[in-house]
Amino acid sequence: MKSIKVLLVVAFLAIVGIAQAQTLPAVTLKDINGKTVQTDKLSNDGKPFIISFFATWCKPCNRELSAISEVYADWQDETGVKLIAVSIDQAQNINKVKPLVDSNGWEYDVLLDPNSDFKRALGIQMIPYVIIVDGKGNIVYKHNGYTDGAEKELIEKVRELIK
Repeated sequence: MKSIKVLLVVAFLAIVGIAQAQTLPAVTLKDINGKTVQTDKLSNDGKPFIISFFATWCKPCNRELSAISEVYADWQDETGVKLIAVSIDQAQNINKVKPLVDSNGWEYDVLLDPNSDFKRALGIQMIPYVIIVDGKGNIVYKHNGYTDGAEKELIEKVRELIK
């Protein structure tokens, strides 16, 4: 009986450890310039980075990316953080992504996920959805939805990681 309890505790700790150390899945995407990108290789030279899932038709997504854009240069100067925006627009709307990015002056790396493979591999149901990845490639924060000012929470999480 005692060995069963020990085994259950060890199994529980292993499951908790695996859940806490989630890393990015391997999905092949293209950026808005047509370059192939492997998602499990995304990095920021050992510094944290943010992945924001959006679509051209998603108003809260666009508000969030615009709000971050206003402070992005300051964030980069202070923390070195990088933002990677991932469009989930379907193939027939993919040609709207680059004009949206350009017209808003977003200086993010932008990836295209027209089949939602990356989104699905991460178990994301709704957008906007934001992930923070630490400098070691571990997903350390996830957030769904956007309300004005929520970007302040993102930078606070990044600041905690670089302390």
